Amino acid sequence: MAIYTKEEARKIMEKALRFSTADTCVINISGSESGNIRYARNTVSTAGHRSNQTLAVQSSFGKKSGTATIDEFDDESLKKVVSRAEELAKLSPENPEFMEPLGPQNYDESITYSESTAKITPEFRAEIANSSIEPAVSKDTTAAGFFNDSAGFSAMLNSKGLFAYNKSTNIDFTVTIRSNDGTGSGWVTRDFNDVNKFNAAKASKVAIDKAVLSREAKAIEPGKYTVILEPAASVGLLGNMARSFSARTADEGRSFMSKEGGGTKLGEKIVDERVNIYSDPLNSQVPTGTWNGDGQPLKRMDWIKNGAVKNLAYGRYWAKEKGVKPVPFPSNFIMEGGDASLEDLIKGTKKGILVTRLWYIRGVDPQTLLYTGLTRDGTFYIENGKIKYPVKNFRFNESPIIMLNNLEALGQQVRIDGDLIPYMKIRDFTFTSLSDAV
Repeated sequence: MAIYTKEEARKIMEKALRFSTADTCVINISGSESGNIRYARNTVSTAGHRSNQTLAVQSSFGKKSGTATIDEFDDESLKKVVSRAEELAKLSPENPEFMEPLGPQNYDESITYSESTAKITPEFRAEIANSSIEPAVSKDTTAAGFFNDSAGFSAMLNSKGLFAYNKSTNIDFTVTIRSNDGTGSGWVTRDFNDVNKFNAAKASKVAIDKAVLSREAKAIEPGKYTVILEPAASVGLLGNMARSFSARTADEGRSFMSKEGGGTKLGEKIVDERVNIYSDPLNSQVPTGTWNGDGQPLKRMDWIKNGAVKNLAYGRYWAKEKGVKPVPFPSNFIMEGGDASLEDLIKGTKKGILVTRLWYIRGVDPQTLLYTGLTRDGTFYIENGKIKYPVKNFRFNESPIIMLNNLEALGQQVRIDGDLIPYMKIRDFTFTSLSDAV
């Protein structure tokens, strides 16, 4: 059993802390139980269960720190891991950016745990696979997918009196459907904390329908097009943008948020005023833990408000250097959307391209956040409010900043990779060349 209650976790860590002779000591303990099933060529290929537990000790003497880990929690093992961390600390050079551990903090109670998810059985996983395989066979297509469910906990205790605990569950599902003639491909992904929100058959149908619809794609000229981006097509670009919200890299002139001649773009309007992005660990659709790896409490935080940069993330050291309060990095990424469904956005498009997914995204210019990559698993030409035919995949060159300045419409939000991203209609999205890959 790798999942401990708050009391059990605290008891183990307190016992380890009693062995410490360091100036400061931070102990983290975590554990998880997870199950999975994988299938390919319309047949289950593997299934399994994992149980993991780890305790990590960071001991510090002045600004010298050492870390050791162990997965056994008896008295002798705990004494051994603390001793090893202290040995390493004494051998280590000083860390000029060392920050002492935080004292006691107040945390909101997280909403990341679902008992139904924690009780998923092997039989349930088999039904998930069958929800893709049977309909795929009936449509002359082939399914390859993976489903993983997990339940776990994490806790922290330090010599300054801080204690934090969180328990969570999660499911991840992805399936690729290929047409048996080799010309069509569809794909879908779903993730939830609560498995009761997941419908495997409905998700699989999306991928199957796209595989059938995308057969025998036509080549059209690259160029600038109005596009409808599904959340899986924009999440990678937006995620890269989110990583530029570091105050330190901005202050040091190393990111898009750096201002020419010095300073940052904090407070400046950088995208369309309809763009609002925030993080919130207590959002019911994408809940997360309510504390980070430093033990800092996580609260709702605006990052872009009405198109302007509202906050930048300050680590504890950089906040001290700048004389400001620390601002933790976001634990999730929530972009406000509208009421329009995907179908509504298609109906309102005279000419454009529907993009299911972007992949193999790579940076071109960090100062402008220019990226390149490819479309994949269902790209379609829209004319007069209807999908007319599938088109071959494209390579793109685009910046999420330019993209969000060319915003035409926002649709409904969809959870993807633990974030909430809306469907988006964008004008002048740049496709630079064709790809023969299906």
